[in-house]
Amino acid sequence: MVKEEQYEYAYERELKNLISSIEPICKGYMEEVEAHWDTLCKPLKSLGRLEELVITLGGIRRSEYPKSRKKAVIIMAGDHGIVEEGISQTGQEVTKAVVESMTRQSSAVCVMAQLNQADVIPVDIGMAMDSNEKGIIRKKVRYGTGNFLKEDAMTREEACLAILYGIEVTKELVLEGYDTFAIGEMGIGNTTTSSALCSAYFGCDAKEVTGRGAGLSKEGVNHKIQVINEAIARRKPEKEDVLDLLSKVGGLEIAGMVGCFLGAALYRKPMFMDGFISSVSALLAIKLCPTCKEYILPSHCSKEPAGKRVLSAIGVEPYFQLDMCMGEGTGAVMGFSILDYALACYNKIPKFQENKIEPYVPLE
Repeated sequence: MVKEEQYEYAYERELKNLISSIEPICKGYMEEVEAHWDTLCKPLKSLGRLEELVITLGGIRRSEYPKSRKKAVIIMAGDHGIVEEGISQTGQEVTKAVVESMTRQSSAVCVMAQLNQADVIPVDIGMAMDSNEKGIIRKKVRYGTGNFLKEDAMTREEACLAILYGIEVTKELVLEGYDTFAIGEMGIGNTTTSSALCSAYFGCDAKEVTGRGAGLSKEGVNHKIQVINEAIARRKPEKEDVLDLLSKVGGLEIAGMVGCFLGAALYRKPMFMDGFISSVSALLAIKLCPTCKEYILPSHCSKEPAGKRVLSAIGVEPYFQLDMCMGEGTGAVMGFSILDYALACYNKIPKFQENKIEPYVPLE
């Protein structure tokens, strides 16, 4: 029994060791980037959050002239046993089908990523079915989660392993030269799982954080709310313990995204957050390591009921709001465009002296 317990907690020790190595972004370089912005031929601070974005990137890169050379959208894919309760329109076979469409560059996020010269990289961390398609990174922890109305979604060890796999995937991509990331997910039933995590985390009734997901009738949403409330009452997840939350009512792709956010911070790379499911993962990652928030860039605010609440809890404002609720990284990938605009301005707007114009000065 002692050996089994030691094995069980080995993953947690590894995770704690990795988290302890995460460092804050460099404030000195942020000041240098801000000072450089103020030399450019434009009214001071007139590009607003575009300027802030490059300042943050300078702190992440530890550089006065930060670049974005190779972009990747990581898609964590996993299935959910809770679909047995009729909380979604479709079955788990759709998870596999959508992930396989990503390998053929035919999904929505792929179409959008192509505009940003970004690669879409799906990861099977817990799909209920295997796929033989090339282009899928295989880090399967198990074949889908358990139905958390009847049993825990996964073991604590599995939740921790999924986080570690997320960190590992990020490391592998960094070694391949990727330096700018966006995160997305695919998993039928994962709005139910994310709503359950929110309900447990915020200590609120599920009706406050549960929406239509991929499309449910009013009766379907009410059933979804009932299932979540009953599941939380049975599982009793501990909101201060991220691994307990994930193991009892979480998802493998959500845990994997937690790992990706931590991995981005560990390897000093920016990570654009997507919508509802992604932001819940970011919230849990920040709970594990508050410093990793400095490496997370918001994209949009999900149309799901809990979208604003989660972003408020994280303490970020989205760059845009388009009433999107698709997930799959479709909002996060748009962050790349905003970053490209910001860097183009930073690198190509001439300085005041080059245009022989008197610099603006700060006024009280």
